[in-house]
Amino acid sequence: MFTGIITDIGLVREVEQAGDLRAQITTGYDVAGIDIGASIACDGVCLTVVALGEDWFEVNISGETVSVTNIGHNGWQPGKRLNLERALKVGDELGGHIVSGHVDGVAEVVAVQPEGDSLRVTFRAPEALAKFIAPKGSVALNGTSLTVNEVDGCDFGINFIPHTQVATTWGDVAVGQQVNLEIDTMARYVARLRDWA
Repeated sequence: MFTGIITDIGLVREVEQAGDLRAQITTGYDVAGIDIGASIACDGVCLTVVALGEDWFEVNISGETVSVTNIGHNGWQPGKRLNLERALKVGDELGGHIVSGHVDGVAEVVAVQPEGDSLRVTFRAPEALAKFIAPKGSVALNGTSLTVNEVDGCDFGINFIPHTQVATTWGDVAVGQQVNLEIDTMARYVARLRDWA
């Protein structure tokens, strides 16, 4: 489990297709404190650490994960910046919302508009996921816990304050980007219960 509060920006160092996709990611985390088998959310995708180096870790990415994330849409190439978050520990501050790292699909950036020092960004969700997104609700986009400002059909707006633009990769946002979307866990279960009622 994660909170959607990004604690590092990693860099894809190497990518190799050998059975599953294997990616090596440079990090500012103290690698001595990362165990083989640990979970790290990389742009919101919960991945398992399979190897470690001086300032990097490696993960395997299954075909299923590639097919439902922006890894398959944009492809991770060397030099790509990634939002990183270590798994939540008991006693950690829950500053965002409960995020599983199980990406539901990909949203597209359809508009970017400066608004004061902030950026107002409009995203378009897949129709099957749009019903789970509500004004003032939470979503995780590329692993970042965010509050939805408004919803209009499949489109929804997010405001990125200056801190978020600097502490994450959101300062680089551009129209046309494909981003990992994880809907709020509570919305998922409420919809499931409604379907059974």
